[in-house]
Amino acid sequence: MSVVKSSMLSGGKPEKSLLMKKHRKVGRSAGKISVRHKGAGNKKRLRKIDFLQDKLNVWGRVATIEKDPFRSAFIALINYEDGEKRYILACEGMKVGQKIISQEKAPIKKGNRSLLKNIPVGTVVFNLELFPGKGGQTVRSAGSGALVTAVEGKNAQVKMPSGEVRKVLWGNLASLGQVSNPDHNLVNIGKAGRVRLMGVRPTVRGTAMNPVDHSYGGGEGKQPRGTKRPKTIWGKVTGGHRTRNKKKRSSKLIISRRGKKK
Repeated sequence: MSVVKSSMLSGGKPEKSLLMKKHRKVGRSAGKISVRHKGAGNKKRLRKIDFLQDKLNVWGRVATIEKDPFRSAFIALINYEDGEKRYILACEGMKVGQKIISQEKAPIKKGNRSLLKNIPVGTVVFNLELFPGKGGQTVRSAGSGALVTAVEGKNAQVKMPSGEVRKVLWGNLASLGQVSNPDHNLVNIGKAGRVRLMGVRPTVRGTAMNPVDHSYGGGEGKQPRGTKRPKTIWGKVTGGHRTRNKKKRSSKLIISRRGKKK
C-alpha cells in the first residue's frame, strides 16, 4: 500500500465557508440499485471549487494547498485583495504565498489564468474552457496538461492529454501550467478495505457465476466464456465499436483523433 506525500501540501483544516454537504445516493434510484458496486465509503465534505476564476484583474495570494477527497489533484485556497476566499485547482510547482491573477493578458507564469489568444504557442495549460464563460471543463485531473500548438483565425489548436488535437475558441480562458499531483497514478491501493472506504463494493467475476446469472457462467473450472462476442451481465454485446455519437456538434472541431492504446 502506498500514499502520496507531497512537499506542496500545507497542514491545517479546510476553509469552513467553502465546505458543503453532499447527499450520496450511492448508485440507488428509488431504493433500488441502478449502478452496481457502489455503496458505503467514508463521509466527505464537498469543497466549492472555482473553475471559472472570473475574478479578473484582482491579485490573489495562495494561503494553503490541500488535498480534496473528491478529486485526484490538489486544491489551493486563494485569498484575494478584496477579502474574498476561493478554492482553485493547484498547478504543479505552486507554493504558499505565491501571487496569481486572472486577466485577459496575464503574465506568463504558473498559476495565472489568461485568454488562449494571449498564451504563447508551446505553453502547457490546464482547466481549459470549451465555451466562453462556462468555466474550465477539461484537463483537470492530476498531472494532466494540454499543449497550445497553434493560434490561427479565431481558434487555437490544443493537443489534449489523450493525444487528440482540437480547435478551441481563442477567447476561452485557460490556466498556465500542469495540474498538481503527477504521482497520483503511482499510488498502490494495496488492500480491499481501502477500496471499500472509497465507496466501491465488491465485484464478482462473470465466469464464477452460474449460467442463469451471467453469459459467461457455468462450466467446470476456468472455462472460456462460450460466446463469440463479449457481453454484459444482461447479454448486451460490448467492446470493439465506437461509442461516440456521430452527430455530435463538436466533432467538426477535432483535427486529429487520439491514437489507439498499445
